[in-house]
Amino acid sequence: MTGEGFLAIDWGTSNRRIYLFDGVGTLRATERDDRGLSVVSREAFPLEVAEIRARLGDLPMLCAGMVGSASGWVDASYCPCPAALEDLAEAISWVEPGRTAIVPGVSFEKDSRSDLMRGEEVQLLGAAAEGLVSRDALLCQPGTHCKWACITNGRIDSFRTTMTGELFGYLKHHGVLAEYMTGEVASGEAFHRGLAQSSSRSLLGDLFCARVAVLQGKRDISDTAAYVSGLLIGNDVLEQEIGAGNLVHVLADPLLGDLYGAAIGAAGGEAVLLDSEDAFVAGITRLWALVQ
Repeated sequence: MTGEGFLAIDWGTSNRRIYLFDGVGTLRATERDDRGLSVVSREAFPLEVAEIRARLGDLPMLCAGMVGSASGWVDASYCPCPAALEDLAEAISWVEPGRTAIVPGVSFEKDSRSDLMRGEEVQLLGAAAEGLVSRDALLCQPGTHCKWACITNGRIDSFRTTMTGELFGYLKHHGVLAEYMTGEVASGEAFHRGLAQSSSRSLLGDLFCARVAVLQGKRDISDTAAYVSGLLIGNDVLEQEIGAGNLVHVLADPLLGDLYGAAIGAAGGEAVLLDSEDAFVAGITRLWALVQ
């Protein structure tokens, strides 16, 4: 890769991360802020991009994530599974030809189930391309909407989305459990009790009983958030039917990686924590090389 360099943006709903690469694809600077889609209107994207270029250089730009959704700057459509980096590059949407482009998402269809991802595909395929995982692997990307992706021969072959993080956030801020979920979440005793209870596969009733246990003095209120997190993540992992001894590569920050790693271990699997930023950098630089 040679040239003047480029800018890349992982542009989500709440946040965005900006990357500056030089002409040989070396990462030179990063920025992170809260200028996600929730605060940027469709009409404001050109101004946002101009401000980024004013700070970091008047360079070509490749964007990924929710910026390409129906409510983003441009609807960048979806590539069907199985999807490789080459498929994404071929379906790139150019907002300004040769200057500003948006990566498409990935879709999955099987029988009566449909699924979508947007943004995660760069990290998942980047991890495979960089050799962070084997070309046949199971990857987990926790977050608001957790992705479980099967990589086959370096392509996203299938995936499943679970609303684990969103449900935890809703319970923490709304409804009868909200006033009880003020404590910290960590991979401690309360979280592991939630993991153990998740094996009963009675999530809806167990969530209600999380409040009852505090009212009856059976659990300290400060443990409720961690316990509920254990219930949700435990159920999320059990749904995947990982199997004893199977490897799961987890693309997450240290806290979420620790929590999912504990749940995967409790289910009989083996978790390997990966740096999600390294995976994104690998994916986006390869995509940029492909569209040049």
